[in-house]
Parts: sequence; C-alpha cells; structure tokens
Amino acid sequence: MIMSQLLRNDIVTLRALEPTDLDTLYLWENDTALWAVSDTIAPYSREALWSYLQQYTGDIYAQRQLRLMITLSDDGTPVGTVDFLNFDPLNNRAELGLFIAPEHRGMGLGRQALERLTAYAREHLGLRQIYVFIALDNEVCLTLFEDFGYRRAGVLQSWVKRGNTYRDVALLQMIL
Repeated sequence: MIMSQLLRNDIVTLRALEPTDLDTLYLWENDTALWAVSDTIAPYSREALWSYLQQYTGDIYAQRQLRLMITLSDDGTPVGTVDFLNFDPLNNRAELGLFIAPEHRGMGLGRQALERLTAYAREHLGLRQIYVFIALDNEVCLTLFEDFGYRRAGVLQSWVKRGNTYRDVALLQMIL
C-alpha cells in the first residue's frame, strides 16, 4: 500500500499540519466547551499556536508526538485532528487523541480517521499498540472505540477533574 493510500480514503485524508491551519486550530483550541475532554485550562494565543506550527516537525521519534489534520478528501475541509502522543519507541506504543469538530460529528468521520490512522500505525510506524483514555460519561466516544476493536484494560478512578468534580476514565487499548 503506498503512503497516500495509508493516509487517505474516499472520505477523509490525514495530512501534516500547515501554516494555513492557524485560524482553524485557534478556533478549536480556544473553544471552552471542548476543554472538558482536552485537559486545556487556558486559551492559546495565535502567537503560541504559530510558534507550535513553526517548530513542529512531524517527527514522532524526535518529538514523541505526531499530530495530523483530518480533512474531507473531496474538498480539503478541515474536520478534526488526530494525535499520537506519549510515543514510546522502546515498547512501540502511543496514546491516541481524536478530535472531530462539533459540526462534523455523527457522520462517521471519526471511524474513517481511525481506520487510516490504524493502518498508518501498523504498516508505516510499526506500532504494537495504541491506547486511549476516555471519560466513562463520554458514551459516544467509548462506543466508537469499542466498536472499532479497542478493549477496556481498566478504569482509573477519579482520574480527571472537570470543574469541582472528578470523573472516572476508561483505559482502552488496541493491540495491532
């Protein structure tokens, strides 16, 4: 399978971050309604995001992270991001973060992105496992990952603080 097929299908394309993504990232990163699932506690400035885009290499081995923009394949519209973070090259594993913009949810784009990302992880990066943390009250996300083949490895009690309360989080993993 050639690289472009690994990162693309008829529905979505996973591509590198571009300087033209600055405004989109600024909107998404500063939407306080989304902070509950991202561990964000303060807004990002355009300057901070611009600096991130300028310094970001996409080299998962050097930065221990890989962030890709999810776009619609037919017209290039950005619909979300997908991240490998906490990459561990010794054990060939990485944590996964998936974000689909609210106006694009419920269309199967998250599943499409997971299919492309999983193929890329297996066939190009050689990852052995991918794991994700999902709050137990995020049923839509839990269903997406479990239907895709992720298995619950445990529940972390009072793991994330949201406002004045703590939420339990499921640890899910996929062995590739």
